[in-house]
Amino acid sequence: MTQVCQLHRQALELYERGIHLVSTDEMTGIQALERAERTRSMKPGRVELQEFEYIRHGTQCLIANWHVALGKVIASSISATRTEADFAAHITQTINTDPDAGWIFIVDQLNIHQSESLVRLVAECCGLDIDLGIKGHCGILESMSTRATFLADATHRIRFVYIPKHTSWLNQIECWFSILVRRLLKRASFTSLQDLRERILAFIDYFNRTMAKPFQWKFKGYPVPG
Repeated sequence: MTQVCQLHRQALELYERGIHLVSTDEMTGIQALERAERTRSMKPGRVELQEFEYIRHGTQCLIANWHVALGKVIASSISATRTEADFAAHITQTINTDPDAGWIFIVDQLNIHQSESLVRLVAECCGLDIDLGIKGHCGILESMSTRATFLADATHRIRFVYIPKHTSWLNQIECWFSILVRRLLKRASFTSLQDLRERILAFIDYFNRTMAKPFQWKFKGYPVPG
């Protein structure tokens, strides 16, 4: 917890040194709900009236990065699933926005954040010509624990920092997800999955142009008992 808070406070310094600190997570099950009737706008003496019946068009998963120093959402991915391959492709997409820079990803301990695909990606991007072992049997790939240890190695140009269990509030992207829900998803009506995707991406672009700024992170971690 203290490590994550220290990184938040060092974000601008890291960025000036060419290291991107990003908070990354998935927002799953975003529903494309279309209201059965048009919403009636508010007017003097009458509140907004929203139809309670809706048509379901399916769900999407948003994988997003919050750039802690810049206060922007970068390199977002939207798809129907949240698999190991989806997450590895998202991280690849993110790194490719500045391939020679350093990257620190703050993530939770979900299994796809400690995967074989990520280990191989980091090894390739960092030019590590080493034996990675065999998943489930030996070496770095043996288990989630061994893979996480490798992915969190501070000597790597690209690394992952894992927040403790039950501390999702430490991950700043969660703060932005709440903004997305309040300002777009909560009262919207979407005619299709494509409409949902386009409006989420449009909101991200609008947010980055008009509202983006770093969160003022004041929590430093709990004091160590004496």
